[in-house]
Order: sequence, then C-alpha cells, then structure tokens
Amino acid sequence: MKLNQLSDNEGAAKKKKRVARGPGSGKGKTAGRGIKGQKSRSGVAINGYEGGQMPLYQRLPKRGFNKPNRLDFAVVNIGLIQKFINEGKIDGTQPITEDVLVTSGLVRRKLDGIRVLAKGEVTSALTIDVTGASAGAVAAIAAAGGTLTVKAPLPAPTKAGSASANKDAAAASA
Repeated sequence: MKLNQLSDNEGAAKKKKRVARGPGSGKGKTAGRGIKGQKSRSGVAINGYEGGQMPLYQRLPKRGFNKPNRLDFAVVNIGLIQKFINEGKIDGTQPITEDVLVTSGLVRRKLDGIRVLAKGEVTSALTIDVTGASAGAVAAIAAAGGTLTVKAPLPAPTKAGSASANKDAAAASA
C-alpha cells in the first residue's frame, strides 16, 4: 500500500452542499433562503423570537432556587483511589488525606472538600480522612479492613447582622 492508494471508506465523508453557485446546482441565486426578509440577510440571530408574541421562555413560570452558600465537593470514587495505589501514585500504607489526593493528581482541587463515593472495589486496607463520604463507601472501606473518617465541612459564611449570626453570637457568649 502506498500513500496515493489510501482512500476513505465509501460514504464516510459527505461533501458539503455548495450554495449560490449557479442555476444548474439547484441552489443558485438566493441559495435556498427565499426572497427578501430578515432571514435572507446575513448576521441574523432570532432564536426564541416569536414575531412579537410573548416568547415561550417568558410565558412559563420561573422554577427552582439556587442556594447561594451551597457547598461544592470534589468527588472521588474508591475504585480510582485503589487504581492509583496499584500504580504507585499513592502510598496505601500511609493515611490518605485530601492533600495526598490533590498532590497525586487524582483530584484537581479540593473546592469545599473531597467526597468519596462507593463506585469500584477496594482490595487493600486504607486509612482515608476526607470531608465527606457516602454510606456505601464507608462500608466498602470497612469491609476491606480500613477506616474512613469524615470531618465536618467548613460552615458556609453567614451575613453579618443576620438573625442566625446574632443567635450564634449570643449562644457563644452565654
């Protein structure tokens, strides 16, 4: 086989329809855009516009709520931790902390903490210390003879002068 004999599979590469290339092409003159009007011009973006009628996205009610102080955890599966131990990227004999997971490259950044989930299998007895873990992950680590300790995440910051902040301050002083 030589370079000049290489060819793609039949039907693998479909040629783009070339418009505005004469009447014989079937897409000549107006290039399939019709005559005049906003949509025949260039630079038109009218997604969601319904000709002045109230658009669907405005007719439907708003739903949901985004909690402003929600905690965002980096997620790690126990199967990946075991894989990194097998590859020698993590020392399984030492306690595995969040900093160890970041330095090994298993997690890019800690965010509000690291949460361990139960996907995969653990064969070695591990000592893991993280911010959060699922019940299945705790059970799987315990079944392999290890321990998984969960520390409480940092509390979300509260606004100064809010009712809950005042209650907390009063309870602390009492």
